[in-house]
Amino acid sequence: LSAAAHLVGRGHDVLVLERGSAPGGRAGLLAQDGFRLQTGPTVLTMPELLAHTFAAAGAEMDRYVTIGRVDPMFRAVYPDGSVLHMRHDRAEMTEEIRRFANARDAGAFNEFCDWLTELYEVEMRHFIDVNDDSLMQLAKRWRALTELFRLGGFGRLGRRMASFFEDERLRRVFSFQSMYAGIASDDALALYAVMTYMGSVGGVFAPQGGMHAVATGLARAVSDAGITIRYDTPVTRILRGGEGAVEGVEIGGAERVTADAVVCNADLPIAYRTLLGGIDAPRVARRGQYSPSCLLWIAGVRGLPPAEAAHHNVHFGAEWDPALNVVIKRGLRMPDPTVLVTLHSLGDPSAAPPGCSTIYALEPVPNLDGRLNWARDGDRFADDLRQRVARHGYPTADVVVERAFDPLDWESMGMERGTPFALAHTARQTGPLRPNNIERRVPGLVFAGSSTRPGVGVPMVVISGKLAAERVEQYAKETAVVRW
Repeated sequence: LSAAAHLVGRGHDVLVLERGSAPGGRAGLLAQDGFRLQTGPTVLTMPELLAHTFAAAGAEMDRYVTIGRVDPMFRAVYPDGSVLHMRHDRAEMTEEIRRFANARDAGAFNEFCDWLTELYEVEMRHFIDVNDDSLMQLAKRWRALTELFRLGGFGRLGRRMASFFEDERLRRVFSFQSMYAGIASDDALALYAVMTYMGSVGGVFAPQGGMHAVATGLARAVSDAGITIRYDTPVTRILRGGEGAVEGVEIGGAERVTADAVVCNADLPIAYRTLLGGIDAPRVARRGQYSPSCLLWIAGVRGLPPAEAAHHNVHFGAEWDPALNVVIKRGLRMPDPTVLVTLHSLGDPSAAPPGCSTIYALEPVPNLDGRLNWARDGDRFADDLRQRVARHGYPTADVVVERAFDPLDWESMGMERGTPFALAHTARQTGPLRPNNIERRVPGLVFAGSSTRPGVGVPMVVISGKLAAERVEQYAKETAVVRW
C-alpha cells in the first residue's frame, strides 16, 4: 500500500492484488461478539512517515485514520515489583527516572535522548531511507560513516546503554527493542538504538480502530487516488518473458495480468521459493539467521483491567538478555518469560462491549529452527501464556472470544521459519548486506516488506514501500516507459 501510494502520486497506473478479503495482511482484525481484536503489530511509532505516505497519494491522513498519542507510552513492570512509566514529555520522563532510579541516571537521560536523536538523523538520511546496490555505494558516504563511528554506532548496544545508565532496569527498558531486530542487546550493534529512538523520543501512538485501521485507511486513500484493489486474489506466479524480465502475474493458477513492473511484498524467501521457479533466493535469505518468533494470545473478555494498567505494558521476567539468548541461541522458551500486554480497549471503546476488555499478549519464542515441538505443545504453551497474563492481574476468568498464534500459524501465513520478524539484523544481515529490493535476474521485479531493506517494523516497512516505488520509477526511465 505504501508503494502504491508513492507510485500513483508519480502518475503510474497501479493495480493492487490482495490475497485476503481485506487490506492489512498481518495487521488484521478479528471481529466477533462485539469485540474487535488486532491480530498483528500493535505499537505505532513515527506517524509522520505514515502522513508522508498518505500525502504521496494526494491525501490527508487525518481524513482516513485518527491517530492519538499514548501517554504513558508503556508501563514497565519488573520482578521486584517496581514500575516505570515511559512518558512522552522529556521533563516528565526525567522526573520519572529520578523517582524510579536515582538523580545521576535522571541527569543522563537528556544526554541519552540527544545521542539517540543524532543517531537517528544520521541513519535515516544516509542509511535507512536510501536505495543501495553495493558496499561501494555505502563507502561513498564515508562522512556519514565517520559520524556513525563517532556516535559509537558500531559498538555494542548493551555496553552503550551502560555508559548512560547505572540502573540495570533502565538499561533493560531502553534496549529491549533489539528483540524486534532479532538479537540481544549485548550482541546488537549500538546503531540499532534507532529503534529505541522511535519508541522513546519519537513517541508511541495509537490509531483509533487499531493498526488494522491504518491499513484500511490507506487502502481507501489510494483507491480515492484512482488505484484499483482486488481482494481475494492470490498471486500464484510472477510471469517472466524470454529474457527474464517481468511480464505480469498469474492469479489462482489460471488468470494472467500483464504489467511492466511488479512490486512483491510476500516474504522474500517465500516469494523466491513459490513465485519465482528456477531462481534461488540470495544466500543470506536461504542460510541466514532469522529472528525469534512470538507466541501471541488475543482475547475478548468480560471484566476490566487493573486501574494501574496502561495501553502498553511490559512485564519483564527475572532476566532479559540471558533469557532472550535462551530463545535465540538454544531454541527454547525463556525460563521466566517477558510478556508484552496491550489493552486496545483502554483508549478505544469500540474495541469491546461495555464492561469488557481486549487483551493482546505477546511472548518472544524461538522460530521453527528452534527445539520446540509446536504441533505437540503449542496449545499447552498458549495456555501457559494465558495463565501468566492472569497472574499479572488481567481479567481472564471469563473469556468470550480468543485466538492464539504460534510459529506454525505464522508459517502458514507465508512467513519464513515461522517468524513475523524476518531476518535478524545481525552485522552481516543489515544495510546493503540485507537482501536487495531488486532482482537483477528478473528486471522489473521489486520487493517491499520486512524481509528486504531497510528492515523490520512498521516504520521500516512503510519506508520500504517508498524505496520500492523509487526502484519502479528508475526502471521505467531505463526502459523508456513513461506511463503504465
